[in-house]
Amino acid sequence: MFGKLTLNSIPYHEPIIMVTVVSILIISIALVSAITYLGKWQYLWYHWFTSVDHKKIGIMYIIVAFVMLLRGFVDAIMMRSQQVLASAGDVGFLPPHHYDQVLTAHGVIMIIFMATPFVVGLMNLIVPLQIGARDVAFPFLNSLSFWLFIVGVILINLSLGVGEFAQTGWVAYPPLASQEYSPGVGVDYWIWSIQIAGIGTTLTGINFFTTILRMRAPGMTMMKMPVFSWAALCTNVLIIAAFPILTVTIALLTLDRYIGTHFFTNDMGGNAMMYINLFWAWGHPEVYILVLPVFGIFSEVVSTFSKKPIFGYTSLVWATIVITLLSFCVWLHHFFTMGSGANVNAFFGIMTMIIAIPTGVKIFNWLFTMYQGRIEFHSSMLWTIGFIITFSIGGMAGVLLAVPGANFVLHNSLFLIAHFHNVIIGGVVFGCFAGMNYWFPKFFGFTLNEMWGKRAFWFWIIGFYLAFMPLYALGLMGMTRRLNQDIDPTFHTMLISAAGGTMLIALGICCQVIQIIISVRDRDKNRDLTGNPWGGKTLEWTTFSPPPFYNFAILPQINNHSNDLWQSEDHETDQKQKQYQPIHMPKNTSAGIIISAFCLIIGFALIWYIWWLALVSLIGMVITWIIHSFNEDVYYYVALEEIKHIENQYGTKISEAGLNNVKYENL
Repeated sequence: MFGKLTLNSIPYHEPIIMVTVVSILIISIALVSAITYLGKWQYLWYHWFTSVDHKKIGIMYIIVAFVMLLRGFVDAIMMRSQQVLASAGDVGFLPPHHYDQVLTAHGVIMIIFMATPFVVGLMNLIVPLQIGARDVAFPFLNSLSFWLFIVGVILINLSLGVGEFAQTGWVAYPPLASQEYSPGVGVDYWIWSIQIAGIGTTLTGINFFTTILRMRAPGMTMMKMPVFSWAALCTNVLIIAAFPILTVTIALLTLDRYIGTHFFTNDMGGNAMMYINLFWAWGHPEVYILVLPVFGIFSEVVSTFSKKPIFGYTSLVWATIVITLLSFCVWLHHFFTMGSGANVNAFFGIMTMIIAIPTGVKIFNWLFTMYQGRIEFHSSMLWTIGFIITFSIGGMAGVLLAVPGANFVLHNSLFLIAHFHNVIIGGVVFGCFAGMNYWFPKFFGFTLNEMWGKRAFWFWIIGFYLAFMPLYALGLMGMTRRLNQDIDPTFHTMLISAAGGTMLIALGICCQVIQIIISVRDRDKNRDLTGNPWGGKTLEWTTFSPPPFYNFAILPQINNHSNDLWQSEDHETDQKQKQYQPIHMPKNTSAGIIISAFCLIIGFALIWYIWWLALVSLIGMVITWIIHSFNEDVYYYVALEEIKHIENQYGTKISEAGLNNVKYENL
């Protein structure tokens, strides 16, 4: 009745896992008790969980991404500690099968469940405001995408206490990922957590692609869009093109494991190399799905804190487009060592070098923007300067690895690990933190504490260099990836340095937590309810901070260039000349949560081979979807005069709470 699931599926014999599970349960119970005691469940349900407001969905994405950063970072600390002990002649505290699970979970969490949602959250928050839209094109789909992502988060964390996670590395290459060599449920957890979250990301890409192309404010041509919105457009093109490849690839691997097909075996007509090609045909565009939006963030930050328009707007846009196209021409450099042949390797090596050119164009755009500018060293600007230096180093290492001959020597070494973290942490993570500090007052109405923000930056960047620069040297010395036992003692000193850097990064994360706590405590001292505390002139700063749920009382008319989209006098004239029209906004819905809940049960049931539960849940999901499709959406119709009346009656800012307390016929 319960398939593979038994009481023995809980790893009682693993003390580290059980202590972790108990700690998580205690924290969860305390959180649930606190919410219950404060009576906030109704507030969370009606104002957040069922919301279709792109801003609230974006905030929830970022909150979950930050939680998963902590989860994935704990895995990193465990791996570094194990390597230090193993290089000192000790066996360490992680047995090999547990270390391999930690290694796999770290990669999956940091790429799929931390970096991706952080980037998607920032796009949710900013893109509609920058293009003058009241929301995304498909608000319900936006909510569904988020909750499908949450299903993936729950499944990967559930593997901690029920069963195991994959021991294959985050790429899950066959034949190691096949039923023959991984008979447990670890790979199945990997499959369904990524598959379900990936479908949600695909829906997000469709949503934002449509939003940017079809919902720009009147007069905003493509070449008037802010750089961040351009980066978001190219990112969502990549999502639409790349994520279906991942979906099909994982589906084929699922068929191999569940019904014994032979897509990725060496017999019966299969080919394991096909999996690797398909996986990296998604995997390398995924790198640019992460990094292109943060390139847009850096463009906004550099311009604002250099007190200058961005240098070379047109070249920045075209560089972004070129990177988008070339990102599909470089995937094979991830497996130069697997015998594809000299001609194939040469082509992909050349393409990998060429893609560095538009990236270099962007670096020079930012440097020339700063040149002779009145630079303000705000924490966002510090993250940006740290990125330029760190990403450049990682990029040069990437050009070296693009040489097939050098790649043959370095591919399976820590040199490659150092390069990858150089561009992902130095690029994506630094960019997400820059965006969080820069746009925080726009969405919460108060600024983040600068002192703690700068402390976080310095701990992070110093810790990063201590943690990852030694890995370049270790790679050149011959230390291979994924080692966890019997490590050469000559590597011990540098591994201690790497572990020390990890501790400094941990202090940086602590500073960020303190920064948020102190900023919330002192929020009344740092309020900014009217616009942009930094003096920027992009469209998002013309709305209140935080923005009302409708974003703009009237849709703006764009006449200026993208670098100077808005001038206050134009805005005031526009407001006087136009008649306010009723605002058309969708109402909250719980359908996304219900569909995703059924999807969670389906995923869990398929992992444990509980077929009847999977079938019942599938039927429930389909019925819910059909019922929702027949429901007429309830919309708010609100004119500005009524908004002002409601604001006076219910508080200083209009909210959905105010509208829910007002009869619709009175609007």
